[in-house]
Amino acid sequence: MISSENLNLDAITIRFTAFIMDTKNMGFNTICTHLGEIKDEQFKGAISPIYMSTSYAFEDVDVKRYPRYFNTPNQEALCKKIAKLEKGESSLIFGSGMAAISTTLFAFLQKGDHIVLQRTLYGGTANLINEEFEKHGIEFSYVDSHTTEGFKQKIQPNTKVIYIETPSNPLLTIIDIKPIAELAKENDIVTIIDNTFASPVNQNPILLGIDIVIHSATKYLGGHSDILAGAVISTEKNIDQVFQVAKNFGGSLSDFTVWMLERSIKTQNKNALKLAKWLKKHEDIATVYYPGLKSHPDHEIAKKQMTGYGGMLSFELKEGLDASKFQKELKLIKSSMSLAGVESTMLSPTLTSHALLTEEERNLQGIKDGLVRFSVGIEEKEDLMQDIQQAIEKVKVPELEH
Repeated sequence: MISSENLNLDAITIRFTAFIMDTKNMGFNTICTHLGEIKDEQFKGAISPIYMSTSYAFEDVDVKRYPRYFNTPNQEALCKKIAKLEKGESSLIFGSGMAAISTTLFAFLQKGDHIVLQRTLYGGTANLINEEFEKHGIEFSYVDSHTTEGFKQKIQPNTKVIYIETPSNPLLTIIDIKPIAELAKENDIVTIIDNTFASPVNQNPILLGIDIVIHSATKYLGGHSDILAGAVISTEKNIDQVFQVAKNFGGSLSDFTVWMLERSIKTQNKNALKLAKWLKKHEDIATVYYPGLKSHPDHEIAKKQMTGYGGMLSFELKEGLDASKFQKELKLIKSSMSLAGVESTMLSPTLTSHALLTEEERNLQGIKDGLVRFSVGIEEKEDLMQDIQQAIEKVKVPELEH
């Protein structure tokens, strides 16, 4: 037993480390802050050191480290943190969200297989399916209805994967996750979900029966608009299957980016519900898409499976108000291609995230030219409201004739 007289720094360090390593009941914020850290044994720094080497010793070592094999010290440490956040056994990190999506899909699909997907997907994912799968002999079916029955009707004898994205980009469509997972298990089908918009803060699909979770880590996991990354989380068996394809595709990321991502996971934001309620009452806003609103058609489903509703929403200005001109008049909110930074951003999906789709494909998803996607940051909500209001007033004034 250690008495108060002989309690020294080393003993405190040992006890603290033992507490941290007991991850079973560790809280979310503690996981974000401490799990998956690399100890700086040399200088005792407070944060993980970066191991930038691309070449490691080969002889007399247990692990053959190589960056393309996703097993450098920083990569391995971060993967432990991300897996724990999503309640999975293991994870892999990639150079982008699309690298994570494409590698995972090709890991579980081959020539002659079939996949069922919801219609309302991120434009990059839909473009991957539409442009690449036919070349590889992979069949696919989109589900226009978001009900479990709608997915059931599309299952074929060669269906190997069901892929969903909830909340979806950009209309915040909600899929009832648990029944989809149960349907897939009944038919020996692998389920994959893009959980980017919810983030692990608000939704843990593995607890609802989903097999594989994917993130564009560029977004909420990164949170600072300064890195590009992706993540896949699942069982050790499934992650090993993804790895067998990943090592050939070469989608790993640099250890500096890994270190930046490990740092970034320690932050998050929460302003969107207040802004969604304000926009819904606004006389110049036609429609607001946010699962936290009772008016959202899937609000009850979201309430059941999410612990929060996320920082993303979208809205349509009333007819006659130009969405592009509106965004150009914003002073505080940035018109930006990406999302989920600490700063607020807006964009037009028809010109950016879903520009690769045809107009017909966008219409099938319900994405109109006037739709604005709003990533709500951590600024004061009153400042954001004021910026939106002044921009609307500007576009309401007819241009002067010269």
